[in-house]
Amino acid sequence: MIIFGDEITLSHFLISLIGGYLLGSLPFGLILSKLAGHGDIRKIGSGNIGATNVLRTGNKWLALATLLLDGGKGAIAVMLASFIFMEQGLLYVAGFSAFMGHLYPLYLKFKGGKGLATFLGIMLALYWPLGVACCLTWLITTLLFRMSSLSGLVASLFSPFYSYFIFGDYGLAIFSAILCIMIFMRHKDNIKRIFSGTEPKIGKS
Repeated sequence: MIIFGDEITLSHFLISLIGGYLLGSLPFGLILSKLAGHGDIRKIGSGNIGATNVLRTGNKWLALATLLLDGGKGAIAVMLASFIFMEQGLLYVAGFSAFMGHLYPLYLKFKGGKGLATFLGIMLALYWPLGVACCLTWLITTLLFRMSSLSGLVASLFSPFYSYFIFGDYGLAIFSAILCIMIFMRHKDNIKRIFSGTEPKIGKS
């Protein structure tokens, strides 16, 4: 459960908050695309900086690297907080801040991605069985429907249920539910296209 101990100081809280946000703000999709000679990824496809839009460049390895790095920055934020402060409450602060950094990055005038990869990285670092369950849910949904947005929505939607009913962690269920709500808000246009049958599938432009 989320527990804030008496030993948490304001300085530790602020370091976790600001450090997590700055780390989460790193736009790896944009950086890698420019380094690979594809220009500004925001000017193609959906205009998103995430791995799905990077895949539209035709470079699968670049998209995979983006996916891993976007997930990695969420995981690293949580692990650094765990290693430095060893206070459970600060892990959630760092993870949430990294997630917000990806959605609203300082370096891109607060116009970022939709948060799925970072969400999965955070879940893996907070409690790896939950992270694995979410990743498997994403993978199975992707194989069945070939829609990245739908896979992310389903994986995030199941996360609080996994947390509470399978792993028995009420605090983690609340935390994952908050991130799930934010993911759904960021995917509102995708949700409309899913219901209208116009959402692009993986491998198609």
